[in-house]
Amino acid sequence: MKFSEFYKKIKKDKVSHTALIVLILLYISILFADFFAVHPNNFSNRKLAYCPPSNIYILDKNNKFKKPYTYNYTKTFNKDTLNIEYKQDRTKKYNIKFLSKGYEYKILGLIKCNLHLIVPDKGCELFLLGTDINGCDVYSRLFFGGQVSLTIGFLALLISFPIGAIYGGISGYLGGITDKVLMRIAEAIMSIPSFYLLIILASILPSNLTSKQSFALITAILAFIGWAGFSRVIRGMVLSIKNQDYIKAIETIGASKKRIIIKHILPQTSSYIIIALTLSVPSYILAESGLSFLGLGIQLPEASWGNMLREAQEFANIIYRPRLLMPGFLIFIAVLSFNVLGDKIRDILDPKSLK
Repeated sequence: MKFSEFYKKIKKDKVSHTALIVLILLYISILFADFFAVHPNNFSNRKLAYCPPSNIYILDKNNKFKKPYTYNYTKTFNKDTLNIEYKQDRTKKYNIKFLSKGYEYKILGLIKCNLHLIVPDKGCELFLLGTDINGCDVYSRLFFGGQVSLTIGFLALLISFPIGAIYGGISGYLGGITDKVLMRIAEAIMSIPSFYLLIILASILPSNLTSKQSFALITAILAFIGWAGFSRVIRGMVLSIKNQDYIKAIETIGASKKRIIIKHILPQTSSYIIIALTLSVPSYILAESGLSFLGLGIQLPEASWGNMLREAQEFANIIYRPRLLMPGFLIFIAVLSFNVLGDKIRDILDPKSLK
């Protein structure tokens, strides 16, 4: 099926087309995170912990439109309520520019650039969604956190899917005692409790690794376990494919078993592989978020949607700082979009589905 025909079928379904657009926007935003972010990834001002979102004004005292501007917050301690309060310092106004030069960064780690979507005046402390307990800009960290949460799962998929496809193809095609031995090994691997394995791995990994390196290593190790269930499905598909007439004809002309499996049988499972790939991404997004939430994944000061969501577990933050729930909302949107798109792809590629 051509890509244009495939896209037209997705476009006909408004829900799946909307999900595709949402995912494209999410991945564009994390690809150009520095462009959209107001502050760099390592920004932190502990003096402004839990600072409320900045108020942006576009009208002057005479209700005339002006360029967007804001004021910094000053931190005070209320002796009566014993609470820390933030008040706007109206003595100095800071203008907000768009598509202007800010801190320097690299696009894809190669091209130097300093263009930003939102750039406040020098000295301005602009926090569109406020700050967290460490004084980090929540709005900016959403983009940098998404770089981890939306991409690290693909590492596991790139490892587990090729292994599962080849392993299942060999098992299903060869059959007999080979099939039984390989499937018993796969079932043994499937029985390993991945959650407890993660806890063990997190405690024995070298301490000199960065949090991203540690989590990437954990994800890679889990991928070697995750391929087992996938291989069983591929094996079942190969069992039915290998008895078809064209496979018998290829065997008759003397093609090697390796060539038959890789060149003729596994390509017939490509539709299922694409569907499984699309539907597996959400599980890895949730896995990363859950592990980081529990403290087993990405560690502070580096950002991920999971460790950003940890602060929202406090009841006071949910009531008084609901903006800290934004990472959870983005996780929900990303997972929902992947599931909706995956279901539509399954309907398109499955020849038994109703058209």
